[in-house]
Amino acid sequence: MPVGADHGHVVHHHGHSILHRAPAHAKILATVAFVLAVVATPAGVFWPYAAYLAVLLVTLAISQVPAAYLLKRMIVEVPVLVFAAWLPFVATGERVTVAGVSVSSAGLIASAGLVAKATLGVLAALLLGATTEVRDLLEGLRRLRVPGPLVEIMGFMARYVEVVSADLGRMRIALLSRGFDPRSPAHWPIVARSLGALFVRSYERGERVHVAMMSRGYQGAFGTPDGPAR
Repeated sequence: MPVGADHGHVVHHHGHSILHRAPAHAKILATVAFVLAVVATPAGVFWPYAAYLAVLLVTLAISQVPAAYLLKRMIVEVPVLVFAAWLPFVATGERVTVAGVSVSSAGLIASAGLVAKATLGVLAALLLGATTEVRDLLEGLRRLRVPGPLVEIMGFMARYVEVVSADLGRMRIALLSRGFDPRSPAHWPIVARSLGALFVRSYERGERVHVAMMSRGYQGAFGTPDGPAR
């Protein structure tokens, strides 16, 4: 799989900005520190989020990555947004009226904080991925002394995400050719069974790859990637 290519599943965006050329381990540390600062912001205090957003916008401008490129990949945040939208209605405590609807005041504050933290965290992670190739991210993690097995697992995930996505695409085409309607609740159990089959197929592929690696003398590490780490 071409690691740097943009096939919709890979986040990296080719560029030659200062941020693209910065050492991967430094970018990882900066991203982790930023996310920790966002998460540590007390509930009900919202002014720091404006400062966090300003930092991200300046970084985005430096990176020269198009904002639309990141925004369309923020779909991964949708489950968090759905949960956050539900919080004001299920939380207990003092009730307030918003647009004629009674909601929990504490739930409303918690929901707003969750949306802000999730959005900033996802944007920071996407910006890191957009300016750093997978190979460099793995090397950066090695430099930060992340346990080797974890780095190898991440490397395999990056290599095989396209393979699994291709399997999912072929299964979708096969289902549609047999009259499957994803909008029909009657067909939703088919989605569950298909995802289960995809999981089993991916697990079995992993087993075969592991056996092939062990038969070729794999000792738990591949070594560092070719070429200089950036």
